[in-house]
Amino acid sequence: MPTIELTSDNTTTTNGTGQAVTAWLAEPAPDAPVRGGLVLIEEVWGVNDHITDVAGRLAAEGYVVIAPEILALGVDLEEAAELGRIRSHGTDEERHAIQPRFRELLAPTRSPEFARAATAALRTAVDRLLSDSRVDGRVGVLGFCFGGTYSLALAAADDRLRAAVSWYGAPMDADQLRTVTCPVLAFYGEEDEQVTASRPQVEEALGAIGVPFEGIVYPEAGHAFFNDTNPLAYRAEPAADSWRRTLDFLAANLPGGR
Repeated sequence: MPTIELTSDNTTTTNGTGQAVTAWLAEPAPDAPVRGGLVLIEEVWGVNDHITDVAGRLAAEGYVVIAPEILALGVDLEEAAELGRIRSHGTDEERHAIQPRFRELLAPTRSPEFARAATAALRTAVDRLLSDSRVDGRVGVLGFCFGGTYSLALAAADDRLRAAVSWYGAPMDADQLRTVTCPVLAFYGEEDEQVTASRPQVEEALGAIGVPFEGIVYPEAGHAFFNDTNPLAYRAEPAADSWRRTLDFLAANLPGGR
């Protein structure tokens, strides 16, 4: 298992026998109480300004946050960032034109090898949080899109987690979910039809193994409705409501929290 070493520039580094993975670190103020630790998992655009902003918001709520750059295990992050800019701010024609390249760019993330490496890096982030005495064993995970899927994947791979939050994660089958042990909170946009259609199967799969699950579907919201750097997708009311629910959920499931 790789180890994580803190550096002085607000990052951590996961060092193992394979490719190094950097990660963003956000912490509460020195004199503030710590309510637990969180692994924060990126969208398909990398650990960008939106993700680091979310990490800072969570740190202000009292959580030690590690956001590993697991996409770097299979994706050119500079190209991903440029495609993300076009998807958020380009014309309809530009957004349509990049779709083939976008699918090609993400193809490596669908391989079993990528999944194993990404999950190992995420478990290392859990190790690092659990080694922090301030966290006191209270660790959860949350993520968006790609990260929403991997929030559930990490919950299935690591029974040390006490809470998992998924925003519009891609469908997972019952076999992939049968080892989840912590409560799950999931958010969906009604207009994000393919992803939202998977909510009942997630509820059924987790219910069959006795894992608490709540899946909230927001009308008139689509994919990435929480991302306030994407003017095409962002929806203020669902974003605010899902954030409030997330803080309440973390407080309830990470003892000694909010």
